[in-house]
This record gives sequence, C-alpha cells and structure tokens, in this order.
Amino acid sequence: MTVSDIGATTNQITARLPTPVLELLDNAARELKRSRAEIVRQAIEYYLEDFDDLTVAVERLRDPGDPVLDWDEVKRDLFGSDQT
Repeated sequence: MTVSDIGATTNQITARLPTPVLELLDNAARELKRSRAEIVRQAIEYYLEDFDDLTVAVERLRDPGDPVLDWDEVKRDLFGSDQT
C-alpha cells in the first residue's frame, strides 16, 4: 500500500512529543489555520511518501543487474566530447 491508496477511514493514535516540538506544532497549526491533527497527518503522509521513494531507490541501488555508469563516459555520450 502507498500513501495514495489511503481511503477515508481513520483511526486514532496517541504520540508523546517533547514540549518544544509541541510548541512548534501549535505555532504551525495556528499560522496555517489547521488543527494539530491535520498538521501531524499531513507530515506523516509526506514522510511516508519520501520513505516509499527512498525504499525504491535503495532497492535499485542494490540490484546487481542494474549497470553502474561512469560519469565521464556519460558526459562524453551526452555532449560528444571530453567534458571535465
């Protein structure tokens, strides 16, 4: 499942935050005219999207069948000369 697959059903969780983080959260919520829950929900969604992207990137890096490209060779192929 990815973040884009998330439906309308919601569940409640509880989290403990250090006071300075809670103060920053409250400031952001006030400035954005949103609730704490909206800010936290959106932050988690963004984090999970990034995590999903990073997971795919790491899997590709670990793929032994994926060729490793030499940067100088790529530049020569792209620009037609030895760009250093």
